[in-house]
Amino acid sequence: MSYERIHLSIEDGIATLTLDQPKTMNAMSVPLQQEVMAALDEIAGNSDIKALVITGTGTGKAFCSGADLGSMSPDSDGPSLGTQVKNLMEELSNPMALKLRELPFPVVSAVNGAAAGAGASIALAGDVVLAGKSAYFLFPFIPKLGILPDLGATWILPRLIGRAKAMAVSLLGERMYGEDAVREGLIWKCVADEDLQSEAVATARRLAAGPNHAAPELREAFDRADTASLAEQLSYEAERQQELIDSPTFQEGVRAFLEKRDPKF
Repeated sequence: MSYERIHLSIEDGIATLTLDQPKTMNAMSVPLQQEVMAALDEIAGNSDIKALVITGTGTGKAFCSGADLGSMSPDSDGPSLGTQVKNLMEELSNPMALKLRELPFPVVSAVNGAAAGAGASIALAGDVVLAGKSAYFLFPFIPKLGILPDLGATWILPRLIGRAKAMAVSLLGERMYGEDAVREGLIWKCVADEDLQSEAVATARRLAAGPNHAAPELREAFDRADTASLAEQLSYEAERQQELIDSPTFQEGVRAFLEKRDPKF
């Protein structure tokens, strides 16, 4: 499939999805979201893909500036703007965010500039998030627009940095630059702007060499842990270990350990 607002490339088992709508700082227009969703559908069923890198065009520019506010206008003959946005979220935006988080392989977010609003939500949906030194995360929903953070931000922010910091970040709407994002536990690593893409691809290759089920298993386990008691989580771990230890992956891992080599999954 050909795309106009994104680029999708696949090389050596690594897919790279690049948002490319620079005039709007990669704002989440409906056409861009449709292309992202189509690309995620395309790669989700490709068994040759072992990891995904998602990023924006250009070094130090923009990962994604969030909702395309310039395209929003009420329809005098139809439902209210709020109703239109709700319908769009249910039909496209939310399924896109869920699809990204449910891919059967690890996702590396390479945040190369502003990740604002829904753009920050998309970035933080990655399993491993890296940012350039000049990149920043911004949640302007409440202080600038009087609306809630969305595309999963209210779910993921308190899980990453705790409720107190999530409240402050959302209420104050201050920029959190790469190094601060690492220090606060929002993301994994901050690197020089010029090194971001190579570091992201290198990280994706490391992840691709791991067990095929690693990312889905860990997502499920950590998500369950948020609401489970310790006893419930211990029981879940034992159940999953029963199946995973009987798998060829574990057997290869043991052989590699005994033979003092890297496993080949």
